[in-house]
Amino acid sequence: MLEKLVNGFESHLFRNRKWVIISFIFITVFLGYQASQLKMDAAFSKNIPLNHSYMKTYTKHQKDFGGANSIMVAVEDTSGNIFNPVFFDALKNVHDQLFFIPGVERSQVKSLFSPSTRFTEVVEDGFAGGPVIPADFSNDEYGLQVVRDNIEKAGIVGRLIGNDYTSAMVTAQLMEFDPQTGKAIDTIAFANQLEQELRGKFENDKIKIHIIGFAKMAGDVAEGAKGVLLFFLIAILVTAVMVYLFSKSVMLTILPLACSLIAVCWQLGLLTVVGFGLDPMSILVPFLVFAIGVSHGVQMINAVRRRVLDGQSTKAALASAFRSLLVPGGVALLSDTVGFLTLLAIDIGIIRELAISASLGVAVIILTNLILLPLVISYFELPKKPDNPQKAQQIENIWRWLSNFATPKYAVVVLVSTVILYGVGFMQATKMKIGDLQGGAPALHQDSRYNQDTFFITDHFSITTDVMTVIVEAAPEACTYHSVLSQIDQFEWMVANTPGVESTASLASVAQKVNAGFNEGNPRWEILPRTTASLVQAVGQVPTTSGLLNGNCSVMPVYLFLKDHKAETIEVVVKKVKAVAAELNSDTLQFKLASGPVGVMAATNEAVSEAQLPMMLYVYGAVFVLCLISFKSLKATIAVIIPLYVVSTLAQALMTLLDIGLAVSTLPVIALGVGIGVDYGIYILSTMSNKLTNGMPIQQAYFEALVERGSAVIFTGLTLAIGVSTWFFSDLKFQMDMGILLTFMFLVNMLGAIIILPALSAIFWRKK
Repeated sequence: MLEKLVNGFESHLFRNRKWVIISFIFITVFLGYQASQLKMDAAFSKNIPLNHSYMKTYTKHQKDFGGANSIMVAVEDTSGNIFNPVFFDALKNVHDQLFFIPGVERSQVKSLFSPSTRFTEVVEDGFAGGPVIPADFSNDEYGLQVVRDNIEKAGIVGRLIGNDYTSAMVTAQLMEFDPQTGKAIDTIAFANQLEQELRGKFENDKIKIHIIGFAKMAGDVAEGAKGVLLFFLIAILVTAVMVYLFSKSVMLTILPLACSLIAVCWQLGLLTVVGFGLDPMSILVPFLVFAIGVSHGVQMINAVRRRVLDGQSTKAALASAFRSLLVPGGVALLSDTVGFLTLLAIDIGIIRELAISASLGVAVIILTNLILLPLVISYFELPKKPDNPQKAQQIENIWRWLSNFATPKYAVVVLVSTVILYGVGFMQATKMKIGDLQGGAPALHQDSRYNQDTFFITDHFSITTDVMTVIVEAAPEACTYHSVLSQIDQFEWMVANTPGVESTASLASVAQKVNAGFNEGNPRWEILPRTTASLVQAVGQVPTTSGLLNGNCSVMPVYLFLKDHKAETIEVVVKKVKAVAAELNSDTLQFKLASGPVGVMAATNEAVSEAQLPMMLYVYGAVFVLCLISFKSLKATIAVIIPLYVVSTLAQALMTLLDIGLAVSTLPVIALGVGIGVDYGIYILSTMSNKLTNGMPIQQAYFEALVERGSAVIFTGLTLAIGVSTWFFSDLKFQMDMGILLTFMFLVNMLGAIIILPALSAIFWRKK
């Protein structure tokens, strides 16, 4: 039945090849225009699991306490002392400039020049205070001395002022939507504005500007992603050379490359049609689409050339090759597509868009490289010049040697070695960490400008963007009750003593300091008042702009400043917070995770951890079902899947050896590697199964499968590996990591298909 359908489809296509090709041209022009409208999109909300419980808490209180999408600008005086007129002019200019950049929440801009930056001191009559920089501030020696005294009184050293007085901080929260247009803030355009309006205008020999925050990081990642075009051109050039060496024909080099580029064009155009942009992760997908397209194109070229050399006409050879490759090639590409779609199970926008982008790209390869390519080649006449007999004999000798892996004697050795290798890899893979294992922005190299800015701020300030916020929810006016604040104080003290927590802040700890101030600054009175009247007096000195309470005092965050955002640090702190919260939570008081940048990272890490096993089950389940339908044999399906699983485990082991954590950028790699790696086994085993059905011995069946498909399979592995190996030189660390892992998986999956798969076949089909 299936053979009849394939024959009918082939006959219809080749009879109407002119109209089919014209249809492809029109579609390519339309989608090419759509691709030209594609824009970069790096929205903050795409990078977080919005349905995670932490993120529900985050979005619920984002309006009152700001979110994780913040910017920190450190202004450094290169002379080593900020108390000079030049520095204060620069600091004020940076504050004012940041204040007026569209997308900044102006009420949340803080620096020495913010009216909300105040000092309080105890005097004979009680309290006295005011803005750290007074209204009548004069930028001279006397005025700077006044400001220096006020800084000491305000206790902002380490927060708004560097610990060594060499720099000062300007911070701001960013909005998700432009209030004037109602459209989402263009993160990349905003990052470019920061670079131009702050660093471009105010950095000089005396002043240095250091900028960190999600928006700036996204901008730097987008800037680094521009280099992807160069890598793409290099990949095309290298692939073209390899295809020419394989085909020995300029025409057979140009056509598969052209069809693969058409697939890339369609993929990018379809992204615009479905309303997606191109983010820094999905910008890597065209690489994969091109490489996969070329690999399947080479299978077609290989099949046609062999038939032409056997004496068939070019058109008859193409029709025969089309019939023989449509099912295995279609199943392989369908496995790739379904494998990528399993990534939709991960509740992170940027991964879901990657899944859709990759699935669209691989799906169109079925049309461009399995249908369009043979139709176009049919208009040319292929030469019937055979390969050099000596070279052909050498290749045949290689296939004859490899066919030994399909004998019981060699199969036992291969399978025992595979089990040992899997065992070692599995033990190593269990050490894999969830999250980032390096300081700074993991998407960028350690020596990047952004990470150097991060390290500067970390070294010179007591706080950085590595903040986790625990939201305390209670009844209105709860902060006027001693029982409530004492619980918060107890929570803060227990968490503050957790490894990885550098410092903490909450309304309870600030109220204690205020209470001491009301009692002549005596440290013995640095406690929470037990009477409501005294507590109201202490809490009343803390404004809502401090971020320590909301308008009706029903929500009071506890800020945890961590030493870094490495996976182990976050895991330890989250575990401690959950344990303490479980102990202290009651019907009237709830400690909820989490807000702040590290709160977002914690939610993302948990989402990745939770998605890892289901994703693997989905991708292997999809491949299993499709192979079972295709081969109609459980043995054949298992023979294809076992090498894939072993290689996946070894890839996870490699991640631990290279200090690569399982994060948003690396989680899809396993699915991509499995989805694409299955192609090798399907092509080899589909050829073997036909011969085994006709009664051929297993070793001979494998030998003939290698003669027919071996060169193309090995070429495919090398093409895919070379296509992504150019990523090693990327400015983006996450792209380099993905390149290393994909190169490993493409090559080792190919080796698994030509070594482990025949060994399994020799055991499964011993009678043959």
